Amino acid sequence: MESFVLNRMIVLFVAGGALWGQSADFRTTLFPILEKANCRACHNADGVASATRLHFPASDADADKIAAFGNSLVVLVDRQNLDASLLLRKPTARMPHTGGERIKQNSPEEAVLKTWIRKLAQLSGAELETALKYRELESEGGGEAEDAQLRRLTHSQYNHTVRDLLGDQTAPAMQFPPEDFVNGFLNQSRGQSLSPLLEEAYSNAAEKLARSAFRGGDTHGLLSCKPTPECGKQFVREFGRKAFRRPLAPVEQQRYESMLANEPDFLKGAQLVVEAMLQSPNFLFWINRATDPKLKAWATASRLSYSVWDSMPDAELFAAAERGELATRQGVEKQVRRLLADPRAHESLDEFASQWLRFDRLTTASKDRRKFPYFTRETANAMITEARTFVSDLVWNDGNFMDLFTANYGYVSPELARIYGVPAPARDFERVAFPANSERAGILGQGLFLALTAKPEDSSPTARGLFVREQFLCQHVPDPPPGVNTNLPPVTEAKPQTNRDRMSEHTTSASCATCHQLMDAVGFGLEKFDAVGARREQMVLEFRKKKDEDEDEDGKHPIPKRIITLPLNTNAYVAGIPNSEFSSPQQLGAVLAKSSQCQECVVKQYFRFQAGRSETAADGPLIRLVTDDFRNSGFRFKVLISSLVLFREFPQEKQRLDVAGNHQSR
Repeated sequence: MESFVLNRMIVLFVAGGALWGQSADFRTTLFPILEKANCRACHNADGVASATRLHFPASDADADKIAAFGNSLVVLVDRQNLDASLLLRKPTARMPHTGGERIKQNSPEEAVLKTWIRKLAQLSGAELETALKYRELESEGGGEAEDAQLRRLTHSQYNHTVRDLLGDQTAPAMQFPPEDFVNGFLNQSRGQSLSPLLEEAYSNAAEKLARSAFRGGDTHGLLSCKPTPECGKQFVREFGRKAFRRPLAPVEQQRYESMLANEPDFLKGAQLVVEAMLQSPNFLFWINRATDPKLKAWATASRLSYSVWDSMPDAELFAAAERGELATRQGVEKQVRRLLADPRAHESLDEFASQWLRFDRLTTASKDRRKFPYFTRETANAMITEARTFVSDLVWNDGNFMDLFTANYGYVSPELARIYGVPAPARDFERVAFPANSERAGILGQGLFLALTAKPEDSSPTARGLFVREQFLCQHVPDPPPGVNTNLPPVTEAKPQTNRDRMSEHTTSASCATCHQLMDAVGFGLEKFDAVGARREQMVLEFRKKKDEDEDEDGKHPIPKRIITLPLNTNAYVAGIPNSEFSSPQQLGAVLAKSSQCQECVVKQYFRFQAGRSETAADGPLIRLVTDDFRNSGFRFKVLISSLVLFREFPQEKQRLDVAGNHQSR
């Protein structure tokens, strides 16, 4: 029915002639055609075509915004030769187009497109000027970024907070129900609901933590005075200030004082207070944006500490909040430098890297034990440790962070040395140069990436390409259409095929071709590395005969097998990035490192982790300013952290960091 209505509309549009075309309504004519062609999937802020001049408005855009978008397409119109317009030639595949043919040539849909192009060619005066400024205005951002007022402690923040609050090292949140990845991270606001299971886990943890804190007396030094009624008031005030990360309100102070006073044993009363506070929403949620002016400084302290430390503020940060120093740029910058110099900053960075690079996928990955008997849990842990060490070295030793993709070395253990084909180092995870002919470089050449983006028995070009798109270019690849068969033809002895040959099905199927071209074309360049990241020159296929034909009755004799080797074609490219041809992780790393899209994506990923949400149009200027700071510093990640924190705290002050950490006006 929907298709009939659309086609009927097209017929009426075409039949209306030039007069109708002069008053055409983009929203009801061409826009539905572009939507049905799924142009939006690539032409959006996070799409593969994000770097082009064509950006669709938000899915909930009103009629005025859609109309403005329709007029903005004039930048893709050749007013001297309408048939040469990119707006016509790209979607009809008359010229190379990453998305392929989205509108069939000589179809009713193309007729609608041509009519709109004629209308755009007639724009003039103020209407044309406004249309030409559409993208400029869009890039400035619009509306307000909506930060959550409260953020729930993530499991890692919970563990770090009870450690710093109580001196407890047991990491109780390891036993909590697992968190879900939302928008690539575990700390996103819209994924922080409280389930009954989590509430029960909080209750049990609070009881155990409080009991442990006073087992054998005040063993963790939570009391700063001798047990007396006056000491009880002081304990509630001081401990509550730390636990709630703000001063207690008078009614709260009285409630907890009464709880302590009703227990004859002072330490048992203090234990009850601790247990109650650890179950309070005021502990489990930290203030991100304060509506009460009295709490703004305390909210700033929490934002800084949980952003840089992944833990609660310390005494000095609380004191700075109390003195009003966090209301000034100089005061915040001073604290950020101090926080970054503390070892707790390393823990927060490790948490970011582990989520961004999806360490969790490798910890649960399984590999074919017959083909990869040497891949064990220890091997997976070694790959994670290498990646963590690699990222940490680039950040804390002020390296060029884009070396993440180009470095010609890794941090090798005996398990990894076997996979990489290098001698085992004298000590685990020493820095070891990759052999010149290995074609490895950076994270793309390390076991972590190559193994977690593979299947149990072989590599996966699609998974590897998807990971590059989503994690390193911040591009969203649409999910496959409902009902599409994603199974590839099996490899048989009669018809042996490489992964590239088998996946040709993706390019011949219209429903698969567009998206798989974006992913597979990247993954094919990494095919010289197998499911655990070991290099191979050819693809080796093993075909075993049936057991009952060749084994003795006892089943102990080996089954004969036939081995077939196939040459690998690793010519690849990254659609959407000019001159991006490559054939190895080393060459792909060089493409990404110099790509402005990848550089900005690093900033976006850290923004998402720090802000607890995805970026919006309103965040566009901030992200561009931080990216400038990052780039101007030679891609020092500590500058990225400082710049992002300061711009988020003082968004109206358009200043940038120089490489020494000082500020300059824009």
